[in-house]
Amino acid sequence: MTLAAANPYPIVQTSYIADPAPMVYNDTVFLYTTHDEDDADGFKMFDWLLYTSTDMVNWTDHGAVASLRNFAWNPRDNGAWAEQVVERDGKFYMYCPIHGNGIGVLVADSPYGPFKDPIGKPLVWQKEHWNDIDPTVLIDDDGQAYMYWGNPDLYCVRLNSDMVSTAGEIMKFPKITDYQEGPWIWKRNDRYYLAFASTCCPEGIGYAMGDSPLGPWEYKEHIMDHSPRSNGNHPGIIDYKGKSYVFGLSYEVLRLQTPQHHERRSVEAAEMTYNDDGTIRELPFWRDTDLNPCGTLDPYRRVEAETMAWGYGLKNGRIDDRNMYVGNTSKGKHILVRNVDFGSKSPRRFLMNAASVRDGGMIELRVDAPDGRLIGLMVIDRTGAADKYGLNDCTVNDITGIHDLYFVFSGEGTEELYRLDWWKFEK
Repeated sequence: MTLAAANPYPIVQTSYIADPAPMVYNDTVFLYTTHDEDDADGFKMFDWLLYTSTDMVNWTDHGAVASLRNFAWNPRDNGAWAEQVVERDGKFYMYCPIHGNGIGVLVADSPYGPFKDPIGKPLVWQKEHWNDIDPTVLIDDDGQAYMYWGNPDLYCVRLNSDMVSTAGEIMKFPKITDYQEGPWIWKRNDRYYLAFASTCCPEGIGYAMGDSPLGPWEYKEHIMDHSPRSNGNHPGIIDYKGKSYVFGLSYEVLRLQTPQHHERRSVEAAEMTYNDDGTIRELPFWRDTDLNPCGTLDPYRRVEAETMAWGYGLKNGRIDDRNMYVGNTSKGKHILVRNVDFGSKSPRRFLMNAASVRDGGMIELRVDAPDGRLIGLMVIDRTGAADKYGLNDCTVNDITGIHDLYFVFSGEGTEELYRLDWWKFEK
């Protein structure tokens, strides 16, 4: 599969992910997601994943950062639904719905985790129904924090400054036109915005505005209308590097394999703009939107191999608690890294840390297309074990300026050729 980089296809193709919850911290986008298992028909969701980016097009996979196992009080082995992470005073709070068992909270000292359960029980649980899903949190300018959630009704409760306990009663808002689930709350220019997945099915992304964190909420139509091209949608919205972005979901990676419906979703993103009166300009469906790089990638630092704009057919796995590898490599597949800035002087050497149980594996370094100009040919040495990594290098032909970089895999057979850890260029 060699789809063009300019096509705004889902931002991750190596796993099925959904319910995007982006957070900006230290000039990096931290994207927390739910995870649909590869064999899911209905919702089969056990853990929460993390991806990061500094340019909105190349995303680094950090694997699972929390799972249902983090909650010792939880009796369920499925139901890790849409979460959100917020930062307060140097700590990171993950609000996690466990379908049918309320909403839990985890805390970590780093956005990468490890996340732990500080209270050993649900933060909220209205046992009379199963509506406690999809939490979103706002910390207002006065320091008061609010958590919103719910399907098909919208609820809210104040959080104490510890972020792991509630203050006062749960509030239920009047019905907002077209509201279904997946609320996302934010504030801009003294106005409060509440985006949400609009009435199923198919879902769009609607939004409402208010003058206070408790409304009243005035419905303002769609950020993205309902579309038969996606059964679901689910908003996450951030400002980053002077632009606004909306995240949502589709089934586009699944559609590359089958027209049949399964709950195997993918996360999308697009630039979002506001009108002069503060309302949001409606976007077409994801396929017709733009997602351009908002930065370049430095190839002269260690780059994790699981940093990519495109890697359809590949699978990432864990080397250890911190490091990941790219696997399921075979002849004809490739990794695309967009907007790589080689500078005004060409690199001389390319390094790749890799493991291989086979001889004959190679990586073609090409620019601007999978069959573009060849700037290097890397032979991956056999290390003898899939978990034994070694450093490989090759010379680099003259290349300067900004280019899309392709790692095209070649070798014999259809089995995995190698596992890739990290890479860098040297001048």
